[in-house]
Amino acid sequence: MRKTTMVTVFDCRFQSDSRRLKFVYCFFPVRGVENGLNFLKDIPAGDKPPELLNMVIEVVSGSRDKYEYNIKWEAFVLDRIIPSSVVFPVEYGFVPQTWFDDEDPLDIMAMSFEPLEVGCIVKVKVIGALVIDDEEGPDTKILSVLVNDRRFEGYKDISDVHKHELTEIQEFFETYKRLEPHRWAKVKEWKNAQEAMETVKYSMEKYRKLAHK
Repeated sequence: MRKTTMVTVFDCRFQSDSRRLKFVYCFFPVRGVENGLNFLKDIPAGDKPPELLNMVIEVVSGSRDKYEYNIKWEAFVLDRIIPSSVVFPVEYGFVPQTWFDDEDPLDIMAMSFEPLEVGCIVKVKVIGALVIDDEEGPDTKILSVLVNDRRFEGYKDISDVHKHELTEIQEFFETYKRLEPHRWAKVKEWKNAQEAMETVKYSMEKYRKLAHK
């Protein structure tokens, strides 16, 4: 028997007028996907990599909930609630069909004026990268902007971002682990768009080599 994959989405919201909790249940098949959708393997890296990428959202801006995509389960799992009194200043996730030196898909941040949704896929443009050292070693996080938001038209490089916004992002990654035992992070440097794209190409090539082993 041919099986059809189903995706279930739960949306729970409070209605202020009636003070009742409203449950919205959405249930629909994903066409062309018979054995599940793997967000790392089945989604291309982008429309025009290494500049124009697809980004899988794991954490939304304004949140302390740190979700991570479990490749084996093909599901988004809550890793932890950040114990510090800080929230993510950017959308955070990974680039499909990439693999980096920390033995995970390449991390990527996206600047956005509104929080997006965990599990959604967005089109982004690479403009830079943040290099961090933490308890597990060097860690590079690509910085990008949303392609489908006209407010980011003209952003081509890290120099197009207001200095204070970069400082906010840097401050977050230097402080969000401070209340977690044996965990730390230290920012090393920012890289420009060209340097960031080289990192993307490196991670794509590393993924291809691993996929063909």
